Amino acid sequence: MTLLAIKPEQLLTLRKRADQHKFDHGSVLVLSGPATRTGAARLAAMAALRVGAGVVTVGAPQDALPECAAQLTGIMLREVSEALDLSLILAEDQRINAMCIGPGFGLEAANGATLRAALATQRAVVLDADALTLMAQDRELFTQLHEQCVLTPHAGEFRRLFPGLGEDDVPFDLNEKKDATMRAADLSGSVVLYKGALTTIAAPGCPVAVMDTTSEPKAAWLATAGAGDVLAGLIAGLLARGNSPAEAAELGALLHALAAKLAGPGLIAEDLPKQIPVLYRELGV
Repeated sequence: MTLLAIKPEQLLTLRKRADQHKFDHGSVLVLSGPATRTGAARLAAMAALRVGAGVVTVGAPQDALPECAAQLTGIMLREVSEALDLSLILAEDQRINAMCIGPGFGLEAANGATLRAALATQRAVVLDADALTLMAQDRELFTQLHEQCVLTPHAGEFRRLFPGLGEDDVPFDLNEKKDATMRAADLSGSVVLYKGALTTIAAPGCPVAVMDTTSEPKAAWLATAGAGDVLAGLIAGLLARGNSPAEAAELGALLHALAAKLAGPGLIAEDLPKQIPVLYRELGV
């Protein structure tokens, strides 16, 4: 077991040099749901931008674009109403090297085809929330997972996606959760970040990393709507910046918890991306 802590070499990956331009730091595409359901994707997109991705784009259905445009400034917008839209965007822009799919995405049947199109590209992708539920409902989608995927389930999503491995009515102890996470990573062929006060992270065939926030009262304020969407965006941004899926998951979880500690009691999800610049200054990035 590895207890997570920021390492000097991880700090180096967060720094930017004066001779670099935005595309040296990657391009993230976050997929959104329809109008009135764009908030989660917008949180993820802002987190990806704050963590240092050079370019972030929200792909949203046509009816959601005005809503997104009214709320976002430094984040680009593209229409993604169906799988073909996504395939065309990814074909024309090879610079998009990470995606985030799931926050506010929706469970419509057509979204399964869009998710399938994303997975077929083999590009790095964070799969959260509705994307995990779609895969639990369609096991063929589950078979499309690959080593560039990071899955970020909470307990309920984990149970649905990995039946027989997740906790039932009795909470796991840490050893059980570590074992379940490792088995889930091996089954999926992807990195699995199993959320909770004891967050466990595993890549296929690798030791489990654990982040324990049970002794940090301020971290308890992460139990708020949208906090998981921010985490997904942080990981996507770190993937775009060149971190491996396992490194991005571990570093994203750490930055998420440290941002919560900075924000303190009363935090809401919108506060977390705003803490990243403060956190970077404290860490000497």
